[in-house]
Amino acid sequence: MELFEKYQQGLSYAAFIERYASDVHMQRWRQMQEQVELTPAQKALLGSFTRRMPVLCLAGAWCGDCINQCPIYEHFAAAAPGIQVRYLDRDEHADVQRVLQINGGNRVPVLVFFSEDGSEVARYGERTLSKYRQMIREQAGPSCPTGLVVSKDPLLVQVTQDWLDEFERVQWLLRLSPRLRQKHGD
Repeated sequence: MELFEKYQQGLSYAAFIERYASDVHMQRWRQMQEQVELTPAQKALLGSFTRRMPVLCLAGAWCGDCINQCPIYEHFAAAAPGIQVRYLDRDEHADVQRVLQINGGNRVPVLVFFSEDGSEVARYGERTLSKYRQMIREQAGPSCPTGLVVSKDPLLVQVTQDWLDEFERVQWLLRLSPRLRQKHGD
């Protein structure tokens, strides 16, 4: 399967939410979008990105992990115009879901990073290390998580940084690519 072709079929963030989110889910997407905040240093880093970075995001509008993470990518794209995220619905694109399974299961969100000319660079998903650390503390301990999201949640700050670290890693991989350096003369 050619995943870059699937990327080209993907929807913008707004179109994805409009098409797939129920009214209740749409409200949750908006609330999370408002909670994500990038620091000036994070914005400066993203502003330094020079390589175009198409990113395919396999997601579900109903998915709590997607609601909690996909708005982060949109903040990155706003700060770095070279980041171009396109979204595919997991259920509508079952063929992509099969290719992007993690640990033998259907997971979302899963991101596939591409070079400007469509070469796959990296895959990452569905939760970051900070989220897994929190989950192991909660699920291996004596209490169960409530599932409630708290405004200004420190986990959101950590997850945002985890995702930024991956976007940064891919950008530097693209910047240092001999093939792309030759193409761009840098």
